Amino acid sequence: MLVRPYGDVHAEQVEMEGAEGVSKRVLAGPEENAPNFVMRLFELEAGGRTPHHTHDWEHEVFVIDGEGYAESTEGRRGLTPGTAVYVAPDEPHGFVNTGDSVLRFICVVPRMD
Repeated sequence: MLVRPYGDVHAEQVEMEGAEGVSKRVLAGPEENAPNFVMRLFELEAGGRTPHHTHDWEHEVFVIDGEGYAESTEGRRGLTPGTAVYVAPDEPHGFVNTGDSVLRFICVVPRMD
C-alpha cells in the first residue's frame, strides 16, 4: 500500500496547446505499479483552463477545491467542491477556473501503456 501526502508528488506544468495555468501530479500510476488506472491531481490557477479536447478513453473527475465549470457539447456545468464528473470516451470537454483561488480536482483515467 502506498500512502503519502499529495504535496510530496512533483507537480508538472501541462504543456498542451490551449492549456493556461494548469499543473498535474500523478498520484498513482505506472511508477507506483498501479495495474489498471492512473490517478492524477490537476490544479488550475485563477483564470486557468485546460484546452477543449477529446480522446478515446473515459475519465472520472472529483472536485476538491475552488470553482469553475466543465464545458462540453451540452454547455457549461458548474464545478464546486464535492462535484463529481464523468467524461465519456470521445466527448469534447474542457475545464475552466472562474474563481479567485486554485481549482483542484482528482482525475482518474485508464492506464494506457
